[in-house]
Amino acid sequence: MNNIHNMLYFNLLLIIFILVGCVGHSPRIPEIYPAPHIEADWIRQGEPIEYAGELWYPVDVLENLLDSEMYLLGEYRNVQFFISKEDIRPYDRLYTKFGLHKYRVFEKSNKR
Repeated sequence: MNNIHNMLYFNLLLIIFILVGCVGHSPRIPEIYPAPHIEADWIRQGEPIEYAGELWYPVDVLENLLDSEMYLLGEYRNVQFFISKEDIRPYDRLYTKFGLHKYRVFEKSNKR
């Protein structure tokens, strides 16, 4: 009878240990591109990226995207800019990395 109680006690502890381990730790998604500590001043001032002969202006939209979903298109004023891997020409949006899995949207504007 003691062996049965010990077995049950051991199994109960094992189940609790497994559940706590699964809930307590979520897998970290790797970061491919470094995130700046703060956005470049020229972006915060609303200045555009010049790409393919067009001006792309920052908008007040941040998207949560994984680095693996993005394609590095180039660098402008020491800031990397991207497109979504799903996007095709002509591009609708450009992005700069704003933080961990956060990207600032840039759009073409003919009004400015």
